Amino acid sequence: MLGLPLLCLLALGPPRLGAASAVGPAPDGSVSGPCPRRCRCQTSSPPRSVLCPGAGLLFVPPGLDRRASELRLPDNFIASVRRRDLANMTGLLHLSLSRNTLAHIAPGAFADLRALRALHLDGNRLSSLGAAQLRGLVSLRHLILANNQLGVLAAGALADCAETLEDLDLSYNNLEALPWDAVARLANVNTLGLDHNLLAAVPAGAFAGLHKLARLDMTANRLTTIPPDPLFSRLPVLSRPRPGAPASALVLAFGGNPLHCNCELVWLRRLAREDDLEACASPPALGGRSFWAVREDEFVCEPPVVTHRSPPVAVPEGRTASLRCRAAGDPEPRVRWVSPRGRLLGNSSRTRAFPNGTLELLAATPGDGGVFTCIAANAAGEATASVELTVGPPPPQLANSTSCEPRGEGEDGEGGAPLTPSSSSASSSLAPMDPRAGLPQAPEHDGDSEGGSVQVAERSATAALIRWPDHGPVPGLRMYQIQYNSSADDILVYRMVPAGSRSFHLTDLVSGRTYDLCVLAVSEDGATGLTATRAVGCARFSTEPELRPCRSPHSGAPVLGGTMIIALGGVIVASVLGFIFLLLLRYKVHGDQPPGKPATRGGVSSVCSQTNGGAPAPGPESSASDSDPTPPTPVKGHTLVQLDFEPSRGPRGRLAHERGGQ
Repeated sequence: MLGLPLLCLLALGPPRLGAASAVGPAPDGSVSGPCPRRCRCQTSSPPRSVLCPGAGLLFVPPGLDRRASELRLPDNFIASVRRRDLANMTGLLHLSLSRNTLAHIAPGAFADLRALRALHLDGNRLSSLGAAQLRGLVSLRHLILANNQLGVLAAGALADCAETLEDLDLSYNNLEALPWDAVARLANVNTLGLDHNLLAAVPAGAFAGLHKLARLDMTANRLTTIPPDPLFSRLPVLSRPRPGAPASALVLAFGGNPLHCNCELVWLRRLAREDDLEACASPPALGGRSFWAVREDEFVCEPPVVTHRSPPVAVPEGRTASLRCRAAGDPEPRVRWVSPRGRLLGNSSRTRAFPNGTLELLAATPGDGGVFTCIAANAAGEATASVELTVGPPPPQLANSTSCEPRGEGEDGEGGAPLTPSSSSASSSLAPMDPRAGLPQAPEHDGDSEGGSVQVAERSATAALIRWPDHGPVPGLRMYQIQYNSSADDILVYRMVPAGSRSFHLTDLVSGRTYDLCVLAVSEDGATGLTATRAVGCARFSTEPELRPCRSPHSGAPVLGGTMIIALGGVIVASVLGFIFLLLLRYKVHGDQPPGKPATRGGVSSVCSQTNGGAPAPGPESSASDSDPTPPTPVKGHTLVQLDFEPSRGPRGRLAHERGGQ
């Protein structure tokens, strides 16, 4: 019985390559792992390889031969690479994961592949690559990342392979920017594919250190200009490889970009090329024309012109000053600012420069005042404009911890007793502002002072009437400004009052709160033309507390009256419904007949007829002969008696006399 299986096994011969049972000692004495299903493995002698193309794999097969030098897993459904999947494969030279559904690579997944030379990750779903995902690839020469969904490439992603990388393919992705500092360190790169991305700009000198670069593809991006690079001036630049070209020639492709053909691209136009793939997208006069068909003298630029600048700016000390400058030109000018002391300004702890030409000075001081210079420059020239800044004294501080009234003797900033609403509202006299010192003076008397100060004439829970005296004509007076805030918050509220007014009615106040208020006169300085403010006076007042409505002793009367009305209405409705019910009941008792007409019971009727020798009177049974065309015999006399029987009344007779025609 055992002979037949043994003969069958001998007839089959040794196991074929790729069988799952191919486990045995290797020539060097080590034991190789099993070959995954649907894979072809060469593990008997080096170089060892595991080939699993289109095997329907959902993950990297476990139990791989860790001595393999080639692992090919393309055209599968592998979605992630874990840290343990490729662990201890220190001799692996070639790894292909092309055309899978790979969306995640664990940090350090390739950390043990220190001998790896080629990594193919194209045709997957990678959206980003961090610094730790490609860590450990110190011998990598070919990195293929095309046809993914890459939107972010970390600055440290290529750190371990920057010195050895020869081929980098990032085409057909969603990259809007690149770590150009990392790209500049690819000293041995020979081919760089950046085509079919979303790149909008390339920094000047980005390729200056790539001395071995032989092919650069930037086709189909969003580049409007390509800055001159020292690499392009040292090497012959070609549109495509051709026989007999110098070994140091550079193949440069940049078609499919919306090139803005102005003077910035003259250097590129001067390169001797025979190619018509590149075209100009702008300016309108050159749009659609072949880049190489445009003459050099048509690549022109327009010098900048300052179109808008800030008028003289005046700000109080400690506030932020904003200076604006706008310029137009081709290409778009870059705006810079120079301080009154000739120093170029940029982003710092006290200044912020924005790309749109705005300069902000934080916490301005009197020393910042002066004339600032705006410089707009492009490739065709530069233009300048001046903006004057004046920093004045700080405005009155109206915080909830600041009092407009001076403290008494012996009170310091911390030990003074706080003002209560009762004490602050007891006096409506407000401290006038000293225009020389900018501080409030102590009131001379309680109540309305004769010297003239801001007064709260009327107060309620939500409103107050503010009055201030007329100090005579103020030169250049434009308006009055009222500033106030509540003791419950630090939000400062502004109200603008015409110059001819001496009072203002504040509304929308909160009941039971203390308010700090100041009145300032806004005028125009005749000497400088700048806006100036002068404090008229300050005040502190409290609004009246909101009174609760009192309940009347007869407050229940309306409720009682309403209840009585509802009860009376219910009685009326019930009476009407009862009356209707009685009518319906009486109607039913009389047999569905009106009460004035006797009801007929079941058609019970007795008819007696008496004739005087004539024909019999027609009865119910003779009604069918009414349609007989024969005329009836005339009757001389006819008496009809009809008896109706009712159970309650008994028989009742009715006599009818009819006389004939005779």
